[in-house]
Amino acid sequence: MGLLDKIKRSALNFCVWAYCILSIYPLFYLLFYSLKNNDEIFYKNPFGFPNPLRFDNYVRAVKAFSIMTYFKNSMIVSSVSIVVILTCSLMFAYATARMNWRLRKAAFTYLTLGLFIPMQVIMIPLSILVKNLGLANTYFALIVPYIAFNLAFSSLIFYGFFRTIPSEMEESAFIDGASIYKTFTSIMLPLVKPAIATVLIFAFLNIWNEYTIALILISKNALKTLPIGMISFTGQYSTDWGGMGAAMIIASIPTILVYLLFSEQVEKALTVGAGVKG
Repeated sequence: MGLLDKIKRSALNFCVWAYCILSIYPLFYLLFYSLKNNDEIFYKNPFGFPNPLRFDNYVRAVKAFSIMTYFKNSMIVSSVSIVVILTCSLMFAYATARMNWRLRKAAFTYLTLGLFIPMQVIMIPLSILVKNLGLANTYFALIVPYIAFNLAFSSLIFYGFFRTIPSEMEESAFIDGASIYKTFTSIMLPLVKPAIATVLIFAFLNIWNEYTIALILISKNALKTLPIGMISFTGQYSTDWGGMGAAMIIASIPTILVYLLFSEQVEKALTVGAGVKG
């Protein structure tokens, strides 16, 4: 290895480590933030290690601000929405990508039009519809819109993956006597695991962090989700920034776990064709 190659390699390593530090530092800052009081956050020690460690911020976030209630509501809404989104989008994408039936292209085009409709445009009609259906201040006031807003993107992802799978795999299953349902569950679903992981991560992040719909459609404190519950940390004259930091750490745990559990499948999604051809 020549001198020039060593310099290039060292420069590349430096850039990678610099990017890594810049990416990770906000997480450590948030962790330190959650262990300080207001004076330390803004004046005495804004960037340094917290001293002393104020774990009472977490106790206060759980007890005084009911963060676990908001956490539970977000988990219920996200879990139910994700299950329905995956089920409906998988079946619709398979039907439009692998089956021949009349108007399948029109149905797929109609669904994908949802990608071009801004959420802000339909907020007023959505609020009126939720009220008329008697869903206001219920979990379904959030679950139904979240499903609708994520179906188009999810179906588009699954459609692209199903189109890459050779038709010979289905034909061999049919020859062996497998029904279309058996083929879908036993042959096709295992092949699109990377797509399922990708959709799960994106949909979960969209739902978990969603603010506007939850703010408009939920006014009952016992049903508020985490993004709305964070408002309770701000007061008229003062804000408990340390408690809010602790709440944000708690709120970040599910998103980190979801990414760690499914990130490997997302990486495989980048090379989905190679696995099928092999």
